[in-house]
Amino acid sequence: MSLLPRRFRRLQFVLNYRISDLTVILEHVEKSHNLSAILRSCDAVGIIEAHAVSLRERLRIFQNTALGSQKWVRLRNYNSIVPAITQLKQRGFKIYGTNLGIGSIDYRNCDFLGPSSFLLGAEKWGLSQEAAELVDQSITIPMSGMVQSLNVSVATAILLFEVLRQRQVAETLPTNGEGLIMQHRKKLLLEYAHPQIANLYRDEGKDYPELDQHGKIILDISNNITICQ
Repeated sequence: MSLLPRRFRRLQFVLNYRISDLTVILEHVEKSHNLSAILRSCDAVGIIEAHAVSLRERLRIFQNTALGSQKWVRLRNYNSIVPAITQLKQRGFKIYGTNLGIGSIDYRNCDFLGPSSFLLGAEKWGLSQEAAELVDQSITIPMSGMVQSLNVSVATAILLFEVLRQRQVAETLPTNGEGLIMQHRKKLLLEYAHPQIANLYRDEGKDYPELDQHGKIILDISNNITICQ
């Protein structure tokens, strides 16, 4: 199926606002409606990938809750919390864990202008002890009622939009593709515009083809991959 011009322009517009230095780590958030709602919030603020620690091989997404957000936000799955946090720290992310323990501070008193990752725990039990010990800063969302915590998807949305607010005030939010390096932007554009073809090239271990200014694939006969447009 050919790509409509207005669809291609929309994908380019979305990528102009994507952010590579903001993400979330979900530790054993297994309820499908929560996971779906979190991915929807991630897409809304411009996140390109999220991370999940789960024993399941594939986490289930509710389409009617996610509204297709799982197509635009890649979800990386891990079997344990250590590699998930370690690889983000190696990339320069500061890990903020939602936790009511000693040393936790009001999330509004944090500076989220740098690479930031929010670590949120299971719906009922919160963060594991192992995860809590690995965070750089424990944070809380103040509660005035009888309950001490919000639904995990609601908490995620509040934290993500606080980052957006801070960066808007600081005028550091991308508006013209500054949030991604050019090669990554081109890769995502191909995956967004032609997901089946992207899968085909990945399966073959080939570099992605180039797109012309209208979103049409520029064929490279040296790759020996047959595609239909």
